[in-house]
Amino acid sequence: MKDLNPLEEKIGYQFKDQTLLKSALTHSSVRHSGNVFERLEFLGDRVLGVLIAEYLYKNFPKESEGDLAKRLAVLVSKETCNKVGHLIALSDFLKLIGDRSPHSSVLADAVEALIAALYLDGGLDECRKFVIRCWKVFIEKNMIPPKDAKTTLQEWAQAKGLPIPVYKLIESSGPDHEPLFKVEVTIMNKPPYYGIGSSKRIAEQAAASDLLTSLIK
Repeated sequence: MKDLNPLEEKIGYQFKDQTLLKSALTHSSVRHSGNVFERLEFLGDRVLGVLIAEYLYKNFPKESEGDLAKRLAVLVSKETCNKVGHLIALSDFLKLIGDRSPHSSVLADAVEALIAALYLDGGLDECRKFVIRCWKVFIEKNMIPPKDAKTTLQEWAQAKGLPIPVYKLIESSGPDHEPLFKVEVTIMNKPPYYGIGSSKRIAEQAAASDLLTSLIK
């Protein structure tokens, strides 16, 4: 594995237990890695949710629970975690099978595993510093509570007196650690649109976004 000092500089923390950091960077597809990566990912997902929810509660005092929930859903999503992974060049330090770039979902999982490792090694305060520093740009980017593409498309259909959009899984492929889903979305007599993503939810959002774009045009 590469020298991890540059990564520690990027995240602003030097690990006392380097094995925690190495475990967070060793994907479960690597032989003899066990299930440590998934366990860290599980914990990191929960820690991230608590820290982002705490930040939103303190910094958006006038917003309703519903608006806070919309912000939270976007900020803890795989898409945002993937962006953070690129922000800190995490893929340069990941250990995967073969010499290849990680799939977006793998990179997002690694970010969550890294958060867990940081939490276990440095405590909640150090973890909070990292999360807020890396997520703040995405929080400030959307000062109005976001709406996802599926919600916007459904509201458009309802406003036109049309039935709600129908989503259908067309195809799933790829190994367990890098799945790929293709989803179709239709509204009444409109032509179907398709989306591809590393989860059914992401594929549905992509399909809804493309259909919305065509409707607006």
